[in-house]
Amino acid sequence: MNKLFLGKILLALVFVLPPPAMAGVNVDINISLPPPIVFAAPPALVVLPETYVYVVPDSDVDIFFFGGWWWRPWEGRWYRSRSYSSGWGYYRNVPSFYGHIPKDWRNDYREHRWKGRQWDHRPIPHKQVQQNWSGWEKNKHWEKQNTWGVRDLKPQTRSQQPSGAVQPRQPRPQPEVKPEAREVKQERPHPQEREVKQQFNPRQGKPERGKEERQDKKQHEK
Repeated sequence: MNKLFLGKILLALVFVLPPPAMAGVNVDINISLPPPIVFAAPPALVVLPETYVYVVPDSDVDIFFFGGWWWRPWEGRWYRSRSYSSGWGYYRNVPSFYGHIPKDWRNDYREHRWKGRQWDHRPIPHKQVQQNWSGWEKNKHWEKQNTWGVRDLKPQTRSQQPSGAVQPRQPRPQPEVKPEAREVKQERPHPQEREVKQQFNPRQGKPERGKEERQDKKQHEK
């Protein structure tokens, strides 16, 4: 009955609304929502090593918390909600974090092992996660807390983390280059230039006539 009623509404919208308005209408009639999950008590979470994805390990249904949302797969589709127990809405794509989660994480949880190393995980109240998940991720909280409780685990660098952004390197400060004081050297005149200047120095004036005759006599005597 509900599907028939929604079908009638959609058919009425086709005739009433113009085509541009209908372009924004998207009604998924055939997609059903998952049933609510009943917990005897609020669930505790565990953070998966090398990620900031939180899981509910004691539930038979896969439930994740990431980026302020609760996530769960159901019948080949993904759904998310702001609450862990109800209000699930259809999500069209596979969440980006899911590609970095090992398929056998439940076995690792039960065996307290992660990549062959001892994993000392501890439960975290869901309210604490919902209030602090953003600050923990920014401040690298779990890297500092004994690397997610995994012994001898080397934290990944920013370039290796799937969701981390590579910060550009800041340029190194260049040393200031002080301009060298240049000494202005006065070039000494060439000896030949001295003789020319002395001979044609206008301040000395022309040699007297008597001196010229004496010089001529000396040259003849030689």
